[in-house]
Amino acid sequence: MSEQRAVAAVEATGIAYEVTRHGPVGSLAEAAAARGIEPRQLVKSLVVRRADDDFLFVLVPGDRTISWPKLRSLLGVSRLSMPDAAVALQVTGYERGTITPFGSLHAWPVVVDERVDGTISLGGGAHGVGLTVNAVDMIRALDAQVADVSEPQ
Repeated sequence: MSEQRAVAAVEATGIAYEVTRHGPVGSLAEAAAARGIEPRQLVKSLVVRRADDDFLFVLVPGDRTISWPKLRSLLGVSRLSMPDAAVALQVTGYERGTITPFGSLHAWPVVVDERVDGTISLGGGAHGVGLTVNAVDMIRALDAQVADVSEPQ
C-alpha cells in the first residue's frame, strides 16, 4: 500500500520517474548497487523534528550525512532531533528505509542538500523499491529548499 501511495504521488506531480524493485539489501551501498547507481545518487530521505508535531524532510546524498550545525543555522533553531522509527512511521506513513516525501501522510517541508543533482533514486514507500527521478524536477515538484546541509560520513 505504501508503494502505491508513493508512486501515485510522484505520478501526480507530472515529473518523469522510474520505479526500481530489488530484493532485500543490508546497506546503502548494496541498495545503490542493486539499483545500478553510485551511493551518492541514492538520496536518503531523513525525517527531522523541529518541535512537537513539527517535522521536515532532509534529503542528502547517500555518501553524506546531515550537518546538524548547518541545518540548525539554516532553520534558525537551536535544537533538532531525529524521531525514533515509530514516530517517523506515524508522521510519514513510511517505515525507515522506505521513506520518501512523495505521498507522505503530511506534506512536511523539504530541504535538499545542494549536492543532490542529476539522476537520483530515493525511497519508494516499500523495502526494495526506489523512485528514480531527475533532481531538479524533484526539487521543483516538492517546492524544496536547496542548501548546504550535509558533510562527509
